[in-house]
Amino acid sequence: MYRAVDQHGQVIDVYVSKRRNVPAATRFFETMLAGRERPREITTDLAAPLLRVVDELLPDALHDTTQYANNRIECDHGRLKARLRPMRGLRTDRTATVVIRGHAFIQNLRRGHYQLGVEARHDRLRIAAAFDELTTVI
Repeated sequence: MYRAVDQHGQVIDVYVSKRRNVPAATRFFETMLAGRERPREITTDLAAPLLRVVDELLPDALHDTTQYANNRIECDHGRLKARLRPMRGLRTDRTATVVIRGHAFIQNLRRGHYQLGVEARHDRLRIAAAFDELTTVI
């Protein structure tokens, strides 16, 4: 799984793949960058495919691979893993993608990255208010 998070903690994109290889990393970065401005800084682990693809697609970006640089992303995985544990995993890549993107959407709502549910009286009611707004639109 690849996950892109901006400097404010907003999940930008999620990509699920059976393998962490160059084609999967290339697809992730190409879809993540489509319609967005190029980032000045990228933080990843030391996976060889990521190093190669970032050097090819974003040669001007600062590529941070220090040991604790991606802790914000890894900490966010903790909540996702806690949600998936009772489900005993996911059987297909399609269901994994849907569940992980849904989780990222809810996390972004909770953190206030969208203009949904901003009129809620309390922060804990933000998600309910956001879904009320979404039902009127749909």
